[in-house]
Amino acid sequence: MRPLLDPEAPAPPPPPPPPGALRPVPDVPGYFYEFTDGPPAGDACRQIEPLLSQLLGSERESLRLAQELAERYAEIELLYTISETLGRARRLDAAAEKIVRDIGEVFGCRRTSILVYEPEARVLRPIAGWGVDVRGFPPVAVDDRTSVAAQVFREGRMVGPDTAGAAARRGENPRAQQYLGEAFLSLPIVYPEPGGEPRPIGVINLTDRQGTDEFSVSDKKLLEAIANQIGAALENARLVEQDLARQRLESELELGRALQKKLLALPVGDHADIAARCLPAASVGGDFYRVLHLHDDAIGVMLGDVSSHGFAAAMIMALVLSAAGIHAAETEAPDEVLRRLRDSVSGELEETEMYLSLFYGVVHRKARRLRYVNAGHPHAFRIDKNGAVRRLEATTPPLGLAPGERFAAAELPWKKGDLLLLFSDGLVDGREGGAALSEVELLRIVVMLRQRRAEAIVDAVLAEAGGEPAADDRTILVLKA
Repeated sequence: MRPLLDPEAPAPPPPPPPPGALRPVPDVPGYFYEFTDGPPAGDACRQIEPLLSQLLGSERESLRLAQELAERYAEIELLYTISETLGRARRLDAAAEKIVRDIGEVFGCRRTSILVYEPEARVLRPIAGWGVDVRGFPPVAVDDRTSVAAQVFREGRMVGPDTAGAAARRGENPRAQQYLGEAFLSLPIVYPEPGGEPRPIGVINLTDRQGTDEFSVSDKKLLEAIANQIGAALENARLVEQDLARQRLESELELGRALQKKLLALPVGDHADIAARCLPAASVGGDFYRVLHLHDDAIGVMLGDVSSHGFAAAMIMALVLSAAGIHAAETEAPDEVLRRLRDSVSGELEETEMYLSLFYGVVHRKARRLRYVNAGHPHAFRIDKNGAVRRLEATTPPLGLAPGERFAAAELPWKKGDLLLLFSDGLVDGREGGAALSEVELLRIVVMLRQRRAEAIVDAVLAEAGGEPAADDRTILVLKA
């Protein structure tokens, strides 16, 4: 008897489908085809199906890629928008406001914020927020062990709800924000140092995400790219601000230098042979001098040295010069001028914790006398026509050291051919990297050249003292009357 099924016999071909029947496309699940006029003859189906499978597979992959591209379009647009915002921004804080809003909208976060590191204070300062007003937020210390943002900055890595210890740390912080759900992400803003490791310079926070509590791997990669963009912009803005600040400072110093030169200009006239020079150690200094033609018979000469140099000392100097001119016009008595001057500047000296040595003398040419007050100034001399040198000793302490001290004036004869020499410590206290011109050497030069004009004497002393840089302001005044 013949068996009903022969296991070694080839399987019979499947019966042709009836007209209109659907056939699955091989290897493309969910796709079918049919012949509306009935099945074709022979092996036509086996020839058509591979072509259909290839065609539909390619179309399906194209659709998948198009759908993925459409899903990522908003994120690609976000990268472009942020690049454009950073490129056009004049102020980084204004650009940051737009960036946090764009990030919040694309990633569906109700709250986003950017914090920037301030190295001087070692804090993270909030500069922009979306969904939250950060203007009243206090800075976050980078060593705050309860702050997620501080942890992100210190460790230079991203922290989210799946990061070990992040949830516990949030729970320990009594000041922590009450997020809606566990959707939060905090990542560092980094700047890649040329030839070095990336350096964290801030933090981005994203919280209260709508629709899902999970940031995907692609979300995190995109946010890292955005953080790098912001990091480069922050560093560029910092460098630009530093350069602008340097330019402003240089402009202010140049203005101060020009003003100081005007303040120290000698009055025009043929009343006496006078020369003076002030060489500040910085752009502006605290040394000063003033020559006052009180009337045809009397000449007032002042030279002072503020206890510091630089811009603050220059401000004290300008104040003293202005007040000195006012007080000297009201009275010729040197002791009264200094008393009024001390009262005018005592507040500023106390506030800045500075003091100043000051010599003020009045030469009466007809009466042939020099009346002066020396408030702690060590380098004041009268040199007579024969070359004899007399030090004009201090008569009172420097201004700012003894607020209630009475000023005592001194007087000595002044003969024709006598020379008054005043100079500051900077000329004899040494130069940076060089030897000092001693007081004895300086006096020797002046005595030797005493018959020359005052300008020639000043030039010779400064030439011997050497060029810059100097450790202190250097000032000299010579009066021949």
